[in-house]
Amino acid sequence: MTPQRIVVAIGGGIAAYKVAMLVSRLVQAEYRVEVVLTQGATHFVGQATFAALCGRTPTLDTYDSRYPLGPHIELAEGTDLLVIAPATARILASCALGLADDLLSTLYLACSCPVLMAPAMSAPMWDQPSVQRNVTTLRGDGVKMIGPTAGWLSCRKQGMGRMAEPEDILAAIVEKLS
Repeated sequence: MTPQRIVVAIGGGIAAYKVAMLVSRLVQAEYRVEVVLTQGATHFVGQATFAALCGRTPTLDTYDSRYPLGPHIELAEGTDLLVIAPATARILASCALGLADDLLSTLYLACSCPVLMAPAMSAPMWDQPSVQRNVTTLRGDGVKMIGPTAGWLSCRKQGMGRMAEPEDILAAIVEKLS
């Protein structure tokens, strides 16, 4: 039996470090995992980490020559689930508005599979009406949101905006793919 294929797209936020544990757990659970890193994500996590964890070099570039048809087309094809974590305010906005302004948002538009997003940002950002409108739009489009939760944030304050823990995201993935 062919393992289910999950594309994990990682946004540019400090919570990106948690996604390494998620990818490791997905591989251990025998899912086939492909990783997409935004340029912002590379400021927090490196390609080598994810290449070692899933056995494939992550994709960073919209024009990656490994994909003659374009990575957004080839990664979307045959994918069972697109997971976006952390889903930053920029990612939420790009996807909600249908902007194809980078590889991740273009991949989102090209995917016909279910999408799970794990938002993460500071509490003031999460509370912005524009962010909440984007979340409402994405939920209306069928995107499943996991989190955020309240807790200690990287801005050294407590509040809503903490990305869900890898174990909780894994449980949501297993439920979605069951």
